[in-house]
Amino acid sequence: MRLKDKVALITGSASGMGRAEALRYAEEGAKVVVADMNIEGAQEVVQEIIENGYQALAIKADITKTEDIHNMVDKTKEVFGSIDILVNNAGIFDKYQTSLDTDLDKWNFLLNINLTSTFQLSNAVLPDMIEKQNGAIVNIASVAGLVAGKGGAAYTTAKHAVIGYTKHLASEYAKYNIKINAIAPGTIETPLIKDVADSIPKDSVPAKRFGQIEEVADLTVFLGSDEAKFMNGVVVPIDGGFTIQ
Repeated sequence: MRLKDKVALITGSASGMGRAEALRYAEEGAKVVVADMNIEGAQEVVQEIIENGYQALAIKADITKTEDIHNMVDKTKEVFGSIDILVNNAGIFDKYQTSLDTDLDKWNFLLNINLTSTFQLSNAVLPDMIEKQNGAIVNIASVAGLVAGKGGAAYTTAKHAVIGYTKHLASEYAKYNIKINAIAPGTIETPLIKDVADSIPKDSVPAKRFGQIEEVADLTVFLGSDEAKFMNGVVVPIDGGFTIQ
């Protein structure tokens, strides 16, 4: 088991990619915190993990609220003792809304969920990781953070910023033996894009298919494990070759 006895906090893990990540982390021996606003869904994931013989905890949290973030971190440490791996997975899509179609409230909402939560959660776990000289943070960005045209104005801006923030974190905290990297998924078959998936041509992807949530989960496990211990500030596309064109 690559993550035996590690404690992993995964946001937005009641469904989609986050759920797949939680299940894979548990299979690799981690104690998993399933954090989501959808507490019923989070509890279902935890129940599945426990039935498979692993340990997990469900926490209801709104990652746009500072109080919820600190409560989530405190509860995790109370139950499991520490946080070894943070996966900033939670996010929301804007269905390709242009700048002129995006009002200020929508802009702030998208950036709060997709960017500011990553900042707040990282700051909440970093002090303990620094103290014990070990840890991993995996940020879920997007190919929209690498190229234009794969998201709307707010989403594209937020994901570009997540990549920049990841690189900054790595430059500051790699010296404490903390791995901080990002993943840039292309089109992955998740509930997040179900309303727009039919409008995305698979021929635009060299692999001629969309990605699966389990493939992203496997990559997050690798980046959270000691196999990636000399990787820092890296942005790994998982996009079927979309960004090589």
